[in-house]
Amino acid sequence: MSATFGLAQTEDGYRIGEVSAPGSANEPGTLSFTISGPDGDAVTDFTEEHEKKLHLIVARSDGAHFHHVHPTMDAGGTWSVPWQWDAPGSYRAFADFIPTATGAGLTLSSTVEVAAETPGELALHPATPRTETSVGGYDVTVSGSITPNHGSELQFTVSRDGEPVTALEPYLGAFGHLVALRDGDLAYLHVHPHGDAPQPGATSGPHITFEITAPTPGRYLLFLDFQVAGEVFTAPLVVDTVG
Repeated sequence: MSATFGLAQTEDGYRIGEVSAPGSANEPGTLSFTISGPDGDAVTDFTEEHEKKLHLIVARSDGAHFHHVHPTMDAGGTWSVPWQWDAPGSYRAFADFIPTATGAGLTLSSTVEVAAETPGELALHPATPRTETSVGGYDVTVSGSITPNHGSELQFTVSRDGEPVTALEPYLGAFGHLVALRDGDLAYLHVHPHGDAPQPGATSGPHITFEITAPTPGRYLLFLDFQVAGEVFTAPLVVDTVG
């Protein structure tokens, strides 16, 4: 993982340009940006990873609003996606990609400020530990612990109405996709699911296991994407490191 943990706008000569997006919440529009290379030109050649050439993660500073989307790139190298902010605040947009020229994965980010009409709208809700949550009728729990600077295993379990869900479908080349952000500065952690990539049409569940390495002690915001019956759900959880 990069030493910048996704918090830099520039690394190894690559740069994420200014993010263009609606200026206030609930205003429909487009979010767009470019990735430039060491020569200053827009990069247009990317290597696919987890079934996409670029993953865009957008999260508000308190982790209350999270999106994992896949914009499309035009011939000139501009990435764009239809966009509408959920609420005002300070957001960080992470672009996770592999330039074909280097074959090395990079995560670059830029901040975006979304205006509020009144000061009260900017009140943020600090994250608190949460090892179970519900989304779309599914219950998700996480077990295991994170020890700083050591590879740690986290196991997520998906159930519905008290019964284990065994119909998890492949999503982004795995039975689940996990994004972990450090509370406070939103440092971006790469995490990897255990096991081989599933075959098309395969199903699994109720458990999904990931390996995570946290760079420092602290609190981490976890966002698990999983797919059932063609629909993707995102389960937000929060855990503290131990040891």
